[in-house]
Amino acid sequence: MTETTRPEYADVAAAAERIEGYANKTPVMTSRTVNEEFGADVFFKCENLQRMGAFKFRGAMNALRQFTPEQRAAGVVTFSSGNHAQAIALSAKLLGIPARIIMPHDAPAAKVAATKGYGGNVVMYDRYTEDREQIGRELAEKQGLTLIPPYDHPHVIAGQGTATKELIEEVGPLDVLFVCLGGGGLLSGSALAARQLSPDCTIYGVEPEAGNDGQQSFRSGKIVHIDTPKTIADGAQTQHLGHYTFPLIQKYVNDILTVSDDELIASMKFMAERMKIVAEPTGCLGFAAARARKAELSGKKVGIIISGGNVDIARYGEFLAGKSVS
Repeated sequence: MTETTRPEYADVAAAAERIEGYANKTPVMTSRTVNEEFGADVFFKCENLQRMGAFKFRGAMNALRQFTPEQRAAGVVTFSSGNHAQAIALSAKLLGIPARIIMPHDAPAAKVAATKGYGGNVVMYDRYTEDREQIGRELAEKQGLTLIPPYDHPHVIAGQGTATKELIEEVGPLDVLFVCLGGGGLLSGSALAARQLSPDCTIYGVEPEAGNDGQQSFRSGKIVHIDTPKTIADGAQTQHLGHYTFPLIQKYVNDILTVSDDELIASMKFMAERMKIVAEPTGCLGFAAARARKAELSGKKVGIIISGGNVDIARYGEFLAGKSVS
């Protein structure tokens, strides 16, 4: 696969070999309480326990491991609200590659601090008035950097699919799979893996109500652009799906669902109290949607990807205490 071809399952399998020894094989957890509530067997793939705290490490490492010596010497640039930023920064540090990271002014403080801690050279921008993609392209052109976007890149997509590959290989074929949706890297990669390893599985992408560009795109048959959504799910504050991710989602995904911020908070609280799992709001998208549809899941084998656990502790405390999310 090149950087301009659409990924296939073979690329997910190759990515799994490429990132072995770098990425964690994250645990799959179950909850008797959830199983009883759903009347189903529910399996949580805990990417909140991945290196740097999110699935994004998989795609970042897979992309950077394929750099030429010239690309490694020049460096990488990316834009991200936090998790991909940290993933690129950490992967670049491990591989000895300079990293320039474009992050929004309102990114969670913990994610900015972690990105800097991993050695990323952070450039701030205003996500509501500036175009991060344009900033990234300009930096790449002026400084000779290689741009690795957070989701719309074949190597990134293939890397993200390794999480679902691991899940199905561990627990067997699934009836239903719920996957968080922002720009579609995780969902499209997961769909490639699920269709190969569990072909009859029903695949749902889940995004916040305020940012349902994916749902609109899926149902209209074309990529829909929206303004930056206001939601606590900062990892899903994307404005549109990608030119690589959208066709894969169209081809392999059954539907796109949405959940409210209140449903995300309820899911965060449940996971914290009953499962001892720290998940960020975006990481709860799949579980929140599954809870809303639990009547349809009775007797089924269900997979849920917890995409990450990078949440500012003070803000997390406010969420759990039920304070305003505005």
